[in-house]
Amino acid sequence: MLDYILGSSPIVSAVLLLLILASVSSWAIMVMKFRELRAAERDTEDFVEAYLESSLENAYEVARKHPSSPLATVFRAGYTELARLEKIQGATGRVTRDQVEGVISRLGWIRGEEVHRLERGLSFLATIASSGPFVGLFGTVIGIMNSFQQIGAAGSASLAVVAPGIAEALVATAFGLAAAIPAAVGYNYTSARLNRLAARLETFGLEFSDVLRRTAARAA
Repeated sequence: MLDYILGSSPIVSAVLLLLILASVSSWAIMVMKFRELRAAERDTEDFVEAYLESSLENAYEVARKHPSSPLATVFRAGYTELARLEKIQGATGRVTRDQVEGVISRLGWIRGEEVHRLERGLSFLATIASSGPFVGLFGTVIGIMNSFQQIGAAGSASLAVVAPGIAEALVATAFGLAAAIPAAVGYNYTSARLNRLAARLETFGLEFSDVLRRTAARAA
């Protein structure tokens, strides 16, 4: 295998180098996303337990200690805005409905930003998974063309002349698949975990919005 790589044509060598870099990058992204999602899920479980079993004040203290959770991030933003509205209510005597809805609208924007943060890198994995085999196939086509040129120059189509060039060409396909298959598996696995976390975030956002409305109404 090493002899085929070192003895390949410049174009095929460039294709192999590109696929190696893509494979290393995809593995780095997968490791990063696995660690990021694991931390987000762990922090989310701790925060949800505190949110359901204690007061908003205690839940806020727990949320401050779990920055990796998107649910905790949304809660911290909403709780801070709620405290600001309570100060306004103490100064003016009432909290308007528009103020509460403005806070809820901002929380929706924060939820979107959190999902976007967790999705970073997935597009690269999808690109490698879909384009890797085609890049490898391009190297294979170039290698086969070089093999035909060698056959024409040698004036013979014997196995001894054809086999080395074909083997060199197929190495590019093997590299393309080696880069694409782990990227595809990592993308699907990460997307499934992210979708579950995004669904929990959406459900929590709706429930917390109702809490903000009820709390503001009682304060008014």
